[in-house]
Amino acid sequence: MRLFNLRFCFTLFFLSIACTGPQPRKPVNTKKVSFLKGSVERNKNIINQQQLQFKKIIAQDSTLNYIASSTGFWYAYLLSTESKVKPKRGDKVRFNYKIEALDGTVLYDEMELGTVSYLVDKEELLPALREAVKILSVNEVATFLFPSYLCYGYQGDDEKVDINQPLRFTIKLVSHSVKS
Repeated sequence: MRLFNLRFCFTLFFLSIACTGPQPRKPVNTKKVSFLKGSVERNKNIINQQQLQFKKIIAQDSTLNYIASSTGFWYAYLLSTESKVKPKRGDKVRFNYKIEALDGTVLYDEMELGTVSYLVDKEELLPALREAVKILSVNEVATFLFPSYLCYGYQGDDEKVDINQPLRFTIKLVSHSVKS
């Protein structure tokens, strides 16, 4: 009987081991974590450098009153109107703009870019332009200093805009139709 109990216990022990499958091991990926941390640091440095460039430009240009936005760009009105009506989501706007490097070199002028027709926040558009049109009223003209992450980012445009290049946009809101 004692031998039977010992065999029974021994069998239960092996069955309990056999029923539990191998535990999968989770991979340890330190390369990915260190790459992400490095990427975050690089991006912070790029943003800080671009903000320093903007502050230098603003300090040198005492004729314009630049305003800081909550999303990291600066703007100043070249031509302002009394109208307080700003485009909202779903409104149709038309605008002209040009893109310059921060040193003033024209990359794309108004003739190349043409007049853009855009449904606010309903269509794909460069993030810089999506933000800018919501600040302007009809016939207002402003210059914007945009960090690269709102423009063409780490890829550039493969033509005239370099990788991580901050840009100056001059934008005129031509028309604004309120959604019905």
